[in-house]
Amino acid sequence: MQKQMLGGKIHRVTVTEARIDYPGSITIDKKLMDAAEILPHEKVLIANLNNGSRIESYAIPGPAGSGVICLNGGAAKHGKAGDIAIILTFVVLTAAEAKKYKPKIVHVDSKNRIVKKKK
Repeated sequence: MQKQMLGGKIHRVTVTEARIDYPGSITIDKKLMDAAEILPHEKVLIANLNNGSRIESYAIPGPAGSGVICLNGGAAKHGKAGDIAIILTFVVLTAAEAKKYKPKIVHVDSKNRIVKKKK
């Protein structure tokens, strides 16, 4: 049996931009991606706490330390600068692996700087 589990989470990021004229995705500060173990082009779920939308996209690394969280393309229709969001990834594990697995959880401040990281 396999279980789908939370893989990584960047908790309560502040959206810095929304650019409709882009072919898609979400740009995320590379430092945050590395901390949550999110790979370039990995599928992500974006939960916008301001408007309740939950959309799937893929991650594109932005400049490390920039704090950038940019909703691109169609994702830009689901949020705007200043919105608070949670970015999540998921992994598929065996039942035995799932019992021991700990997701990578990253908490940030209002400038999208890491304040706490759990593994």
